[in-house]
This record gives sequence, structure tokens and C-alpha cells, in this order.
Amino acid sequence: MEKDKFTELAEKTLSIGPQIVSHNNNKVVVISKAEYDNLREKKIGFKEYLLNPPHSMEDIKFERDQSSMRIINL
Repeated sequence: MEKDKFTELAEKTLSIGPQIVSHNNNKVVVISKAEYDNLREKKIGFKEYLLNPPHSMEDIKFERDQSSMRIINL
């Protein structure tokens, strides 16, 4: 790949996002280092998230809505 083409590819990747490149009928995706690091980062599972929420439960108000129920006429 020519240096000018690689520079253009790198600039598009950084400004637009992942780029798809074909080589010998195979496709590869070029991504930024930040995107790569984000994909490699360990994600917590749903169960772990529920057991260890990233917020305090003390801030949540659990008040029941006291308004009357809606009447539906059939």
C-alpha cells in the first residue's frame, strides 16, 4: 500500500470510524486503537451488573403512584 493511501485510510478510520479493506477476496476491518481497546475491555455480565450496580440504591425513590386507576368501558 502506498504511503498516501495508508495515510488516507488512517485519517478516515480516525474521523469516520472503522474501514473495510479488501485484499485477495478477503475483507479486513481497520479500527482505531481506542476502538480496539474498547472492544478488548472486560465487560461485566448481566448477573454481575445486577449484583453490583454502578449506582447507589439509596437515591432511588420507590413510591407507589397513588392516582386512581383508569376505568375502561367495554
